[in-house]
Amino acid sequence: MPPHRNARAAARRPASRRPAAPRRSPARGRSADRARASARAAVTVLSVLVLAVTGYAWSNYRHLLDGLATSDVTDGAGADGATDILLVGMDSRTDAHGKPLPENVLRELHAGANDAALTDTIILLHIPNDGSSAVGFSFPRDAYVQIPGFGRHKINSAYGRGKEDAIAVQTKRGTADPAELARLGGDAGRKLLVRTVEQLTGVSVDHYAEVNLLGFARITEAVGGVPVCLLAPARDSYSGANFSAGPQTISGPDALAFVRQRHGLPRGDLDRVVRQQAFLAGLTQSVLSGGVLANPSRLRELIGSLQESVVLDRDWDVLAFADRLRGLAGGAVRFTTIPIENADYQTPEDGDAILVDPRKVKAAISSTIDPSTAEAGQPGETKSQSAAARVDVLNATKTPGLAQRVRTELANRGEQVGQAGNAPARAKSVVRHGPEDDADANRIATLLGGLPIEADESMPRGRVQVVIGGDYHGPAAPGFAPPRAVQLDGPHRQQNTGSSPDSIIANGVPCVN
Repeated sequence: MPPHRNARAAARRPASRRPAAPRRSPARGRSADRARASARAAVTVLSVLVLAVTGYAWSNYRHLLDGLATSDVTDGAGADGATDILLVGMDSRTDAHGKPLPENVLRELHAGANDAALTDTIILLHIPNDGSSAVGFSFPRDAYVQIPGFGRHKINSAYGRGKEDAIAVQTKRGTADPAELARLGGDAGRKLLVRTVEQLTGVSVDHYAEVNLLGFARITEAVGGVPVCLLAPARDSYSGANFSAGPQTISGPDALAFVRQRHGLPRGDLDRVVRQQAFLAGLTQSVLSGGVLANPSRLRELIGSLQESVVLDRDWDVLAFADRLRGLAGGAVRFTTIPIENADYQTPEDGDAILVDPRKVKAAISSTIDPSTAEAGQPGETKSQSAAARVDVLNATKTPGLAQRVRTELANRGEQVGQAGNAPARAKSVVRHGPEDDADANRIATLLGGLPIEADESMPRGRVQVVIGGDYHGPAAPGFAPPRAVQLDGPHRQQNTGSSPDSIIANGVPCVN
């Protein structure tokens, strides 16, 4: 598997202009801390678009759209009428148009020295056909998931992997212009992130909204601050957090620190996710209920901050979409977190991660969106999902007996095992599955260290095939030992919990850790 290469030297993307034509697609460190904040402001993009149907002049509306950066990410709105939007917080030392942020701004925001672009906050926002309510599903940055073409890795690495690979390919083809490389790399990174989320959730992403570091701080200032409430005082030198207990209104760098902090929180990153959800609830309330859209000065400031820091997919007809958002003004937005299996999972090469089960993620999202899909027993689980597939293991390496050892490892972990044998030599490992056994293949790939998976229509139903290639370093491999990662901001351990935090409702200001 290719290692995750650092994207800090890559050129940044330029802006492009927005046409409006909807269509449809088929179905731990200071630097990471600052990325977490940004996606919490992404819903603000959707809220501000309501201005198009609340009396904002058409010419100014066109000016707003013309100033937004766009990216060729998705294929537009779905035929079912519901809208699923991927909201991403981008850790970037540039604005949305690729311009470097001033050093004084970076210092004020406690940005640190790392200039790598990371997507450490991800929310899938589902808005039903009638537009009267919405639910947002948060993905922890360290969720260990299948990234198409790369195997199992933390979800926050998907963007960087796609971007760097695209830049490498385009450079070999002779593309030398930094702006063009940035555009192509950014598009590829976003597309890979979208594919990763779609594969994990079973939901087709219709639209994409991205907010960077600078934008988050300025958006909170433009809306006049965000109400939050803490159960206890909080101080953290890594994020810059310094807050008293109780209700308070925060903005700018303070708001950024509020959603960055995880050191000193009882459940580490999971508590940070809850804090971010509570913050987003307050931000939504500030925008939709705080008179921002009716205040010309505030509105101009907010539009300017959006133009500096937001990237939307190119095919989003935001004028039509804004008309559907009026029902959300009552605060009918709920936020929750995908199911967690193990919050302190040891990976073969990515250090500490958060283990998730794709079947449970799909079931939880499906039953939340449409409760009628949940069946008796495991919610959302179909008959075909309830029985584990049988796993055959083939050795395509020069190491004798490796297939049998891997087979034994899988059996010891409770899997239904089949045959062990040999296969022609190959460099890359792979887990193959038939059309209906992708969830089992994902689980097996995770157990073996994050192997790539591959659909194979010739595979019989209920069978998964593991081919061990020369690159295999997972369980039962010679010298295998799960590594311990050293995080940029110090040791990171999370409290192991199999349950997700309670949902947070956007029309209230809950007190959190």
